[in-house]
Amino acid sequence: EDRPCAVFLELSSVDGFGSNIFVTGNLHTVDTTISGILLASDDTGKTWSEPAKRIRAAELDQVQFADPQHGWASGVKLSPLPRDPFILVTVNGGGMWHSVPLFDEPVLGSIEQFWFTSANRGQLVVDRSQGRTKSFELYESSTGGENWTLKGSSNEPMAVAMPKQDMPKPESPNWRAVADQLSYRVERRTATVWETLASFAIHAGECK
Repeated sequence: EDRPCAVFLELSSVDGFGSNIFVTGNLHTVDTTISGILLASDDTGKTWSEPAKRIRAAELDQVQFADPQHGWASGVKLSPLPRDPFILVTVNGGGMWHSVPLFDEPVLGSIEQFWFTSANRGQLVVDRSQGRTKSFELYESSTGGENWTLKGSSNEPMAVAMPKQDMPKPESPNWRAVADQLSYRVERRTATVWETLASFAIHAGECK
């Protein structure tokens, strides 16, 4: 309490549908990641809530919705190396989320990328380069992310089956979180114009 430290917000990924927006990220100090955070808005960014509890010593990365009901967010614990990767899953449009660990035992590694082509089918790549011969592993799910099956491993980077990186997702706008020196802007692309829907201060408060 006598030596408070600054707490900073870092945003990683944005996705949404209609007036609903979901943003992943973390809260951290200069030295330590405090918690992973998921932010949600159901009024196109005017007001925000946290539909899932903050996850201690973790960060949340990619977020994706396959349809208005089914969504996922990737996460990893940091202590201090990335370990115990997990997926947050929602089946009711982001109202409630639950965590699905990828492994039954503690392991080093993080989710490099994931993509769901439907409410049930998805793939993800785990980077396990911390001390393993084969650094990358490809997993597949046919249960909406509730269970995962190893499909292959490689010393070289792998990629999931998804639309071309330079193409927008079908029937969905593009989203991004853009940082300047003081804030993160949540933006949506309509045609060729980026529209700012919300702004969050990077300096989120003090750790006391």
